Amino acid sequence: MSVKVTSTSKSVVRSSGWLLAILLLISSVVGISAFAQFKRAPKGEVWGFKVIATYPHDSTAFTQGLVFVKGALLEGTGKKGESSLRLVELESGKVEKIAPLNAHYFGEGITLLDNRIYQLTWQNRIGIVYDFETFNVERTFQYSGEGWGLTNDGKHLLMSDGSSTIRFIDPKSFELVRRITAHGADGKVSKLNELEYVNDEIWANIWYEDRIVRLSPKDAEVLGWIDLSGLYPRNKRDSTEDVLNGIAYDPEKKRLFVTGKNWPKLFEITVGRK
Repeated sequence: MSVKVTSTSKSVVRSSGWLLAILLLISSVVGISAFAQFKRAPKGEVWGFKVIATYPHDSTAFTQGLVFVKGALLEGTGKKGESSLRLVELESGKVEKIAPLNAHYFGEGITLLDNRIYQLTWQNRIGIVYDFETFNVERTFQYSGEGWGLTNDGKHLLMSDGSSTIRFIDPKSFELVRRITAHGADGKVSKLNELEYVNDEIWANIWYEDRIVRLSPKDAEVLGWIDLSGLYPRNKRDSTEDVLNGIAYDPEKKRLFVTGKNWPKLFEITVGRK
């Protein structure tokens, strides 16, 4: 059986074809627009917190760096004439070992990598390397700019300087490997302070703010925020300098510890969606 296509039916086919083409074009444009909006959708979910336990903390410790290791805490403290490296018992807050810094140094962030402790100084542009077991100084190294926070990704030292920049530094040569700039939907995120590497993310205190920013180690894009307002009320702090500063993570038991400069308490917390 043969079917004739009349001129009328050809016209209908051509019209249908044009209509289909137009619909496909519109669909394509809408799809591209929707995809672009999806790609631009701001990351930055805000998490809350829950206190699991509270521990004593030396209220004279101007906390600059905090690391969990072998059931205890390594803590770096600041201020000239008061700066130190400490090993602190978690449950009691007792200082079990201490290495005072030169009185001219203002201690800053610390991290532990391959059984060595690395500690920054604020404006002296000098870093100190200690043997973990003895706290003996093995060497010093230099860097440009200011030293604020310090952590590591298992391979590199990650350093903040109070800006939006995080530097990746070779722990042997102390050469700069690369830089990344913290950024989110609202632009750059500055005043990055104490750092901690948590589950393949960089977590950073923001100076003078009661929140932590979660950053991608690839490009420092903001992955989210942790709102810690109310953890230790401002009206209980003796000074405006007594800010949230100090993040330590226990990867084996998935425990998170935070404190602040001159805070009398250290908190074990869980974080997640509000």
